[in-house]
Amino acid sequence: MIRACKSASNLTVKWRMKRISMSDVAKRAGVSKNTVSLALRSDPQIPEVTRQRVRQVAADLGYKANPVISELMAELRKGSDAVYKHNFALMNANQDRDAFRQHPTVPDYVAGCRRRAAELGYGLDEFWLHQPELQDGRLESILKARGIRGALVVGMMKENLLPAGFESLWRNFAAVVTGVRTYDPTLSFVCVDHHALLIEALERICERGVHRPALVIEETIDRLVGGRFTAAFEHGLKNLRPADRLAPFLKVDASRENPGVFRDWLKRRKPDAILTLHTVVEEWLLASGYRIPEDIGLVQLECRRGCQDWAGMEQHNDLTGEAAVDLLVSLTTAGKEPLSLSPRGILITPTWKDGKTLRSRSGPDSPAPLA
Repeated sequence: MIRACKSASNLTVKWRMKRISMSDVAKRAGVSKNTVSLALRSDPQIPEVTRQRVRQVAADLGYKANPVISELMAELRKGSDAVYKHNFALMNANQDRDAFRQHPTVPDYVAGCRRRAAELGYGLDEFWLHQPELQDGRLESILKARGIRGALVVGMMKENLLPAGFESLWRNFAAVVTGVRTYDPTLSFVCVDHHALLIEALERICERGVHRPALVIEETIDRLVGGRFTAAFEHGLKNLRPADRLAPFLKVDASRENPGVFRDWLKRRKPDAILTLHTVVEEWLLASGYRIPEDIGLVQLECRRGCQDWAGMEQHNDLTGEAAVDLLVSLTTAGKEPLSLSPRGILITPTWKDGKTLRSRSGPDSPAPLA
């Protein structure tokens, strides 16, 4: 017993000797490192209740900021004009030139990129990859002239293939794509863990008594993420009764042209909850006389602007943007030529959010949570 007590005491001493990092505080508080940094500086971007919680966690863990890093970051934040160590290219790969400001989800990626770049002392020069004047080596010449060493590619929403005319650029500059993986060429990327996202969404709704969940998603989007939405959904259905395993509905675009396509499927399959990325599904249900969530539950797989009241998954696209900057920094400071660096990937963990579009119907007939 005495030996056991001494052993436990030694472990405690070792833990106390370990320097507590900002990552430790972030993990315990359930927020990002950037949120911890802002909260400890009493930044008004962070709600007061979150600031208080982060400060309390930091105090409990005994966190102390590294004075050298704190001094450096303070210098970077001084004055109205930031002094940047280098610039990165922030490339809009969306077909819409204004996607950085007007798209439902792209601005969140951009906000994360800008926030993390500024925190680390990097500037961002914006380019639109669908601008004809930038193709065939012109953009590459601009980047070299400005001393830009790497690129963040944001906004790919319809395909995994990068716009044509930039083949040399991807060979000669480090680049990180946000949101999806690219092919031909395959670049480093940061995106949400789509498989884990779908599995957790299924677990959450089955805990609330859903018996016949359905996945409603456009086939093009599922292809964009390598089929991980449908693959995870079909895997998650294995714990349900065979009669309740509904095949995914992949004809969203066709239903936009003719809502009867969706209505006919709905009458035949009779799901009691729908997992989707498309807000138009709510319109179709209400137009067909369904009450939400009394008759059918709705779960948003990417909670965003316009979906505040929905239950669903937070993909944390801003954190994807932050992680993309971190990855690009590591690639550009590796001291190696871009061609010699193998593509790398980072997956961001999503989180569940309760909402008004899903009600609890748990009871003796509820299925067991998914394994």
